[in-house]
Amino acid sequence: MGRYIVRRVLLAIPVLLGTTFVIYLAVYALPGDPIRALFGPNQVISPSVERALRERFHLDDPLIVQYGHYLAGLARGDLGTSFSGRPVSEIIRAGWPVTFQLGITAWLMEAVLAILLGTLAGVRRGKAADYTVLAGTTLAMGIPFFVVAYVAQFVFGVQLGWFPVSGADAGWPVAYLLPGLVLALGVLPQSARVTRNSVLDNLSADYVDTADAKGLPRRVVVWRHVVRNSLIPVVSLLGVSLGYMLGGTVLIEGIFNLPGLGYQIFTSIPQHDGPVVVGIGTLLVLVFLLVNLLVDLLYGILDPRIRLH
Repeated sequence: MGRYIVRRVLLAIPVLLGTTFVIYLAVYALPGDPIRALFGPNQVISPSVERALRERFHLDDPLIVQYGHYLAGLARGDLGTSFSGRPVSEIIRAGWPVTFQLGITAWLMEAVLAILLGTLAGVRRGKAADYTVLAGTTLAMGIPFFVVAYVAQFVFGVQLGWFPVSGADAGWPVAYLLPGLVLALGVLPQSARVTRNSVLDNLSADYVDTADAKGLPRRVVVWRHVVRNSLIPVVSLLGVSLGYMLGGTVLIEGIFNLPGLGYQIFTSIPQHDGPVVVGIGTLLVLVFLLVNLLVDLLYGILDPRIRLH
């Protein structure tokens, strides 16, 4: 187990370098001047001030040199400084709780609904419940989630007044239920279908016939045996979706005005604040890699036949 973890950590290093370089390249390619964006189009900048800022942030250096400076700082635990002078680590500390609460809320909704709906569809194969789940997931996959977000805001927030439509002042979980549900709907259809297919495979296994022959109640067979054995492919997908949710909160936080990491990226891109975008992007990549490692380790707990070497 220890060697497996070390090997996965070593393999994560080139992945981290590759993804952060792509993020850095995308930020570098943004049109416009970050210094001009910092001061605004109508404000006159002293040449000495502009020169000092360009030297401080290495803006006149080639891309690879800038990226080298960033990696050197990252090796020291320094995620950089925004063009406004605020450390990126401070911005992350302020926004991380919001993003974490939103991501966990959405992930829990996805996990519970995917297992319940997928199990229901699998057990009721060919019946109304199965057709309803399949039709609902097909419809959900065909509608862009930002459209769902605006419709949900208008219907459940403005018209019905069930949920707040903006900000996190209401606290957890009230302020995160509606955006969390919208975020969960982006990956729920795939998770529910994978659960359904896995349940169907296990329902035809020999151990189910044996349990039925022993006279065990059907609900015990399903929930104690079938569902547990069906969770291995589902856990893999849920692990990936957790990383997706933490990294995919940019538009959701922007739409619902939640002051998390996604909102910081959402507002930093138009301002050309590259250090904030790259620093937060690096953190989200690290979280995604860690979640995938934890999912792999969880395989061995769910199925002792799996050995990690």
